[in-house]
Amino acid sequence: MYVFRSIHEITSTIAAAKGLLTEMFEKRKSLSFRYSDALALLKDDENRLKLLMEKEVIRQNGNFVELDARFLDFFELLLEANEDINTAAIDENIDFLHELMDYYDKEQIASRKESYVRNIKMTFQKIARTTIRNVINLQSSIDHAFKHEPTYQIKIAKLENLDKKRINIQRLIDTTENLILHEERQFFQQATDEELQRILLELRSELQLSAHSLIRAQQDIINYLNQIKSQVILVEKIRKVKYLHDTFELRSRSNLAEVVSHEHSVLMEGNPPSSFKLSVGYLNSDEARPVILKVLKNLQMRDAVRKNEAGAFSEEDMEIPSLYEEVIDLDETAGNYLQAQAQAKWNNEKAEPEDLFSYLMRYSFKREVSELERTTLFCQMVSLYENQFRISEQSGIYKEYEYAKVYPA
Repeated sequence: MYVFRSIHEITSTIAAAKGLLTEMFEKRKSLSFRYSDALALLKDDENRLKLLMEKEVIRQNGNFVELDARFLDFFELLLEANEDINTAAIDENIDFLHELMDYYDKEQIASRKESYVRNIKMTFQKIARTTIRNVINLQSSIDHAFKHEPTYQIKIAKLENLDKKRINIQRLIDTTENLILHEERQFFQQATDEELQRILLELRSELQLSAHSLIRAQQDIINYLNQIKSQVILVEKIRKVKYLHDTFELRSRSNLAEVVSHEHSVLMEGNPPSSFKLSVGYLNSDEARPVILKVLKNLQMRDAVRKNEAGAFSEEDMEIPSLYEEVIDLDETAGNYLQAQAQAKWNNEKAEPEDLFSYLMRYSFKREVSELERTTLFCQMVSLYENQFRISEQSGIYKEYEYAKVYPA
């Protein structure tokens, strides 16, 4: 692997081929870049092209060339053009923070302690940037998968995998919060650095915004999967109709004749037959030649379409797996809670209001909801509707859960 000797060598190499590198980067997701096209962008200077390949800025693959992975990653990082969701980088940074804080605690020399603090601040800033980038890429990938993926099964698989990545991002946010508030409390008490405190405040604010965005991303995934479910139900009906048509049972096993008899839309009227015929004399003339050729072309297209008609669906094709659970309306649940507490206070002013967590644990949803999911709903509602609730200093215990008691504001 080629190793550059200085920053000047890197910048001068990139500057000498900036036109070619710009073109290759813009077309990095399209077909491979031809060697001849690269040579043309360098004004047929083959020595410059070979020098770029010797320094491994670009690589040759037969008659094609491509950007080296190091430079591709470098350009995507600076331009924030990478759409990948990378949670491993945050994990590595968190492990690195534990190491740096351990070194700081054992170090006795003040100057070396300051160097560890500087690295810790840089690592916290990396975590903030990576988390925000991951959340943005997640939302973009969710929208792209739903709107542009043509295959239903792949579309569902992509959304479900993106939901797993959402859970991983949320886990890393929780781990970072726990590191700051609990695991390394002793370090933050010792390292009295104003810039570090400012970075931590900004980081926690950005993590909170990211957590809210993940809640919205979860809602989008559920809504998109429910839309796919309704579309698949329509496709299932069409498959059944086609199956009955292919087995010549459509009229006997359906009410098609009754439905069509009451349908008077223009679509069901069909094309009226032509009321005129061309004369033999006209057909023999040169003027009729373009018309005859056009008719022949239409007939050939009909034959091609008829040959590509799909056959009958198998029994396996007729089976549509269930897709996703019904989404819980948080607005409705929060409104029901506030209304119930207001009614209870109206009936008995001295009665103690029921806290939100206890209410959710006994609330009757439209479908089966586990205790873990009810706990997640409690956290989401407190986060989304913080202006409508009051978090008291009291705490309650439910099985293995210890929770803060939340009441109407």
